[in-house]
Amino acid sequence: MVKNSMKIFSVKSVPITAWSSKKPLNFSPEPLTIFMLCIGLVLFGLGESLIITAAIGMSPWTVLADGLSVVTELSIGALTFLISLAVLLLWIPLRQKAGIGTILNVVIIAAVIEWSLPYLPHPEEFFLQIFQAIIGTLIVGLSSGLYLTSNLGPGPRDGLMTGFQRVSGLPIALVRVFLEISVITVGWLLGGSIGVATVIFAFGVGPSVSMGLYFFQFFQKNTKD
Repeated sequence: MVKNSMKIFSVKSVPITAWSSKKPLNFSPEPLTIFMLCIGLVLFGLGESLIITAAIGMSPWTVLADGLSVVTELSIGALTFLISLAVLLLWIPLRQKAGIGTILNVVIIAAVIEWSLPYLPHPEEFFLQIFQAIIGTLIVGLSSGLYLTSNLGPGPRDGLMTGFQRVSGLPIALVRVFLEISVITVGWLLGGSIGVATVIFAFGVGPSVSMGLYFFQFFQKNTKD
């Protein structure tokens, strides 16, 4: 059992599945490819919304934007956009490739969050808030594993994760945890606010992404049989 757990959290690549695009910059993907991409991004947005409505802390990258807002006096929304642009620039030395999935990542996730927030539970008991934040983090991680298998280009932060993984050779789970903790640290030092959900996300999203990718590794084997 311990050995299997180690395998789950030691995934180092995004598996190639039956619906994976041959290249990220593909403007005419197969219907199944775009379907899997969109399903993954919709679930990603719902996971983010669950974390938001849990109301016990912001995601690590929002903490960074919050901290920068203290220093620059710009809005968190504007800084979130600027941070995304800065992350995309970091793709250049990492030789990370963008695609239509990179654009749809921003559009679909934002739309789902906007639409779903009024309809999701807003728990008041602390235990339920923690539970909801954990579920939201799991959904974000697992859905990341799903949409990444489409190979149509990752979102800015997921691209940073896969880029650093390729350069370092470390497991995706470890790379993601390192990135999230680094972002939290910088955001906190700048004056950003940290909550329980922030910590849950930082330590949980990397292993969750790895779990999703591990599952599709098995699916990949099944498609070959």
